Amino acid sequence: MSIMISIDADRINSLDLSPVRSAIEQWLASGAIAQNEQQLQFEIEYPREELDPREISEIPEVRLWFIRLDACYPWLPFLLDWKGGELARYAAMLVPHQFHRTQGIQYNPEALEMFLMSKIFVLTDWLNQQGIPSKSKLMAMSQMFGYDLEDAFFDVIVPHK
Repeated sequence: MSIMISIDADRINSLDLSPVRSAIEQWLASGAIAQNEQQLQFEIEYPREELDPREISEIPEVRLWFIRLDACYPWLPFLLDWKGGELARYAAMLVPHQFHRTQGIQYNPEALEMFLMSKIFVLTDWLNQQGIPSKSKLMAMSQMFGYDLEDAFFDVIVPHK
């Protein structure tokens, strides 16, 4: 079951993260963060001119809101509904890209690699702190962006106890 958080133009323009913050803080306080894995979706209401050809991820104000969100919750991809396209849209908010009519979204390859590796490092540490097994989740996330990480990579970055 997906969890929808609505974000309107006022919240975007004021960089107000309160709808997300209240949900996440409640899950953290109640110890329910793991139960909300891959369930979060955003409904973004941002007015555009009728003939504005830009995708929502190409609007600077919307991207800035997501940059702020990512700075506050760098482990947010854990919560995003990957199957519903939220992880790809989240990446589009943070990674330079272009849209092609036939090929869809095309991320800048170097920027995507940097974004992905940053998320792998952040999520590895955060998931370990939460006591949540991470290797298979992170391998699946990297595969969504066309990267295959070797098992040996996780031997290097996962803290040994």
